[in-house]
Amino acid sequence: MPLKQSVVIPMVKPGSMTLGEFLDEIKGIGFSAVEVWSREAGFEEVIEASRSRGLKVVSFVGHEHISPTAGTHAEGFSRRRNHDRIEAELRESIDVASRYDIPGIITLSGHRNAGESDYESLLICAEGLRRIVPYAEEKGINLNMELLNTKVDHPHYLCDNTDWVVALCEMVNSPRVKILYDIYHMQIMEGDIIRSIRRAARWIGHYHTAGNPGRRDLGCDQEINYTGICRAINATGYDLYLGHEFRPKVDAIFALRQAYDICSA
Repeated sequence: MPLKQSVVIPMVKPGSMTLGEFLDEIKGIGFSAVEVWSREAGFEEVIEASRSRGLKVVSFVGHEHISPTAGTHAEGFSRRRNHDRIEAELRESIDVASRYDIPGIITLSGHRNAGESDYESLLICAEGLRRIVPYAEEKGINLNMELLNTKVDHPHYLCDNTDWVVALCEMVNSPRVKILYDIYHMQIMEGDIIRSIRRAARWIGHYHTAGNPGRRDLGCDQEINYTGICRAINATGYDLYLGHEFRPKVDAIFALRQAYDICSA
């Protein structure tokens, strides 16, 4: 069966289209789901508009992560001072995900701490995740720790390699602690994508795509072989979603149709 594919609305939807127009277009292409970045303004509208068209909402970020000085993705599980807040926010997000049949929510490691090894930070992240894991297991919601690159887009981010995040999943050892494997980010950091996803397959709860370089369309003018990668993902038995999170070069609908066809081949 072809992979189930979703569209990350804030990244891909053109400002010239209404939400309804955009959802009608992607439904016509064949997409079965959408994603949002947060539960802030417009979340309920996306839920209602998507469900009325037979589209699922399948992912959103489950906790605050912005630092007023360091920017987005800076504040996560890597700092113990965040654990109380993140646990409370994830509990609320898990309830929302359960209510709307959303299979997984995104969690973030946050930035590295000065003077602290990645292993020490790993222990702190595992400690924080263990606090919320029982509730995620009770409600049947995946907590997908996101991989990001630190070479181009997100300097200082802790969870920037497959070995580290697999170690985190193994350490927490819950069926609800998973990986958001972003193919674009890991192409930049590691390459060797197919071997990596085979090795980490049991822990992967979500995928994101984008072309490299530039985080643009998935066409032939970028270096990632998405047809081969998607065949490899399918071969692992993966049955959740692959979400498109790229900035279209010109025409969003053309780019999404192209991406859908490439990943369905």
